[in-house]
Amino acid sequence: MLNDFFNENYKSLLLLLGSLAVLLVAYFVLLKILRRFGKNPKYLIPPSSVKKVSTPIVLILFSILLRMGSLRQLLGLNHFEYYFRKASTLLFIFALTWLIIQVIKMVKEHVMHTYDMNTANNLRARKVATQFNILERIVIFIIIILACGIALMSFDSIREIGVSIFASAGVAGIIIGFSAQKMLATILAGIQIAIAQPIKLDDVVVVEGEWGRIEEITLTYVVVKIWDKRRLILPTTYFIEKPFQNWTKSSADILGTVYLYTDYSVPLDTLREELTKVLKNTPLWDGEVNNIQVTDSKASHIEIRALMSAKDSSTAWDLRVHVREKLISFLQQNYPESLPRTRLRLENMEAPENTTLK
Repeated sequence: MLNDFFNENYKSLLLLLGSLAVLLVAYFVLLKILRRFGKNPKYLIPPSSVKKVSTPIVLILFSILLRMGSLRQLLGLNHFEYYFRKASTLLFIFALTWLIIQVIKMVKEHVMHTYDMNTANNLRARKVATQFNILERIVIFIIIILACGIALMSFDSIREIGVSIFASAGVAGIIIGFSAQKMLATILAGIQIAIAQPIKLDDVVVVEGEWGRIEEITLTYVVVKIWDKRRLILPTTYFIEKPFQNWTKSSADILGTVYLYTDYSVPLDTLREELTKVLKNTPLWDGEVNNIQVTDSKASHIEIRALMSAKDSSTAWDLRVHVREKLISFLQQNYPESLPRTRLRLENMEAPENTTLK
């Protein structure tokens, strides 16, 4: 009897050690392959990402080890087989979910590495970044929900509850539909933004009377970074249901305008020459548009519009301020009589005779 006990333990130990050796060899071989791929720029795995996937792989291998009967036999815990199996199942689900999420993030990092968001013409990069940021959150959310569902359904008692819930899914679906209507609409709006892209990351927009840039897009809300560093938080449904201005929808370049109000005697041709001189002497101008037009005339003044172009909205703002200051200084120094004035005509009227002025 005692010999049989030792023989069984000896066999269990050999089987456990053999299995552990196989798992360790498999882990190091897989790690070696990942590192070799990481050195090749053609593959998706950079060297820094190998550490991120190694931990969930170790947990997957450990969950396999927990499921082995030889481990329980060696530890004398055969009567805890149910708990070992459940722990192995839950650990495997958790580690596999973690591994899939890490792989998704690695793919995103690899794709985004080929696009530069810091260039002047970054429309394509902003499109890809917007789609990947939103779709990544959607996929990760679905994966986590599925993993939690599979983990819970591995318990027989919860599985029976799930079957009874599915049997009454019609009534439950109606109740959930009404209670989560706004949340579902917000999530669907986030998906629609990822596909149709009415806004993208770093887009310049005017919303609620505020000028700013799209800083973050999530499934449920959008963060707009206003020019004075405030943050405007809006639900994703806002950009589907309400009108707003997007200054960089198709391109980043934009036209800027400066309005001047002068006297009728202003020399327009000279003012056009001065505008050209100012624009050529500043790096803010992209060299595309340069024009001055009289856009309106009133009894006391005329309205002059200076039109210019810049590579993006921020540069256009600085260019407008620069041109406005230079043109005003030019008129003040060279043509002060061309500045707006109010004319008043006084006539010398003699007082009638025998009239006393008080």
